[in-house]
Amino acid sequence: MTIETSKANPATTVDHPSHDNGANYQKGAASALSPERRKVVEKSLKRKLDGRCSLFVLIYIMNYLDRNNIASARLGGLQEDLGINDTEYATCLSILYVGYILMQVPSNIIINRIQRPSIYIGSAMLLWGLISTLSGNVNGFGGMVAIRFCIGFVEAAFLPGALLILSKWYTRRELTTRNAILFCGNLISNAFSALVGAAVLGNMEGVLGHRAWRWLYWIEGAATMAIAILAAFVLPDLPHNTRGFTQEERDVAVLRMTEDVGEADVDAADQSPLTGLYMCIKDYKIYLMMLTFTTYVIGLSFNAFFPSLTQTLGFSRIPTLLMSSPPWLFSCIISLMNAWHADRTQEKFWHMVAPILGGLLGFIISMSTLNVAARYVALFLQASSYAGFIVFYSWISSSFPRPPAKRAVAIALVNAFSQLGNIAGSYVWGMSENGFRKSYGVVTSMFGVTILGIYLFRMILVSNNKKIEENERAGRDEHGTEIEKGVVVHKGFRYLV
Repeated sequence: MTIETSKANPATTVDHPSHDNGANYQKGAASALSPERRKVVEKSLKRKLDGRCSLFVLIYIMNYLDRNNIASARLGGLQEDLGINDTEYATCLSILYVGYILMQVPSNIIINRIQRPSIYIGSAMLLWGLISTLSGNVNGFGGMVAIRFCIGFVEAAFLPGALLILSKWYTRRELTTRNAILFCGNLISNAFSALVGAAVLGNMEGVLGHRAWRWLYWIEGAATMAIAILAAFVLPDLPHNTRGFTQEERDVAVLRMTEDVGEADVDAADQSPLTGLYMCIKDYKIYLMMLTFTTYVIGLSFNAFFPSLTQTLGFSRIPTLLMSSPPWLFSCIISLMNAWHADRTQEKFWHMVAPILGGLLGFIISMSTLNVAARYVALFLQASSYAGFIVFYSWISSSFPRPPAKRAVAIALVNAFSQLGNIAGSYVWGMSENGFRKSYGVVTSMFGVTILGIYLFRMILVSNNKKIEENERAGRDEHGTEIEKGVVVHKGFRYLV
């Protein structure tokens, strides 16, 4: 939906018969504020909101650590202690994504319909922290497979849910930067997860008679559960009902999102829980975005094997772990700068393509030379390609903005489907001969396909923008229907390209 029509002289209080338990959105009260007062209120609103949403970064760090600490545990003897072979270990890795894929869309449908998503995400985090802690108690292959599946199933609530909550608070002009800050949690985890694992494995072996890899699960799981309790009280809920904001700030929060695309960010009262899914299935754009994002994820699959790629430089274990961190810190800085500029210019295409081209250059260098300095620089370029990945996430929200039910499913559907890229990526990097040259060839081609998909999607949005503009000039709504006399059209919405 792109343009909203409403009767002239609308009431100052807009009553939305959606899933708000009768909550009234005081749009008129916020509209009556003077520009000076609104500026003050909006500044206070965003300051509080940024502070509370910053907890998402810490949650994402723990999300990544709990999902991937099995790699560090393997170095500490997990595979030998559980008596599992390499094939069974690979199954333990991939089974997590089965649960992760299955639960993302249902979870986001739930989050979009409840009034306290903070409690939902906090509860999910508490549960996955508990399950992760139990990983330290398993004694065989079957137990580890079951736990890994359950971790993926419960963790599915976090990332698409966090992206949905951010999209309910931040306008399209602000969202990419906030998504980038969120994804810094992922990048920071890439930088330090190996170091955390090395610290525990190096100091906890035999403590109280237990192997260090078991302590790794117990310590990280306990930390996750502690943060989960904090999250339930700190994370924001919805613009109209979040505690800790003044009524004036909540009114402005609702008005900001209404102004952003010309209509209120609420679902119709007669929509079923599956309405958003039906809308997405009927929108052909979603399929192109799903396929494009999956190829992007395959291209980025090097992140799970980054220490191994760094090891090709020829250094010993500790220097290799230390050298694996700076490229991700560099990627974090580049991602924030790229996202900030994308928000400032309201441009998406080149802010995705430019980092991908940087990654392609890094792949080509890694395939073309054995020079240690050049190959290390290539790792920085490869890691920086994540900057476009973050912009892509905000592109999902801005390309399927309303109603929220459709946006919720679109975010979850694209993210869930793209996890197939993570499964495929584990096979891509099985070709370790000649410094992973063949693997680099595969991800190079995947980045090429990604650029093509982004370009095609951009052309679709450009065409849609032209149709919207033509309808506005002709006095028609987004469906091409002539607008009745006395009806006001909220003009100005365009897809971001």
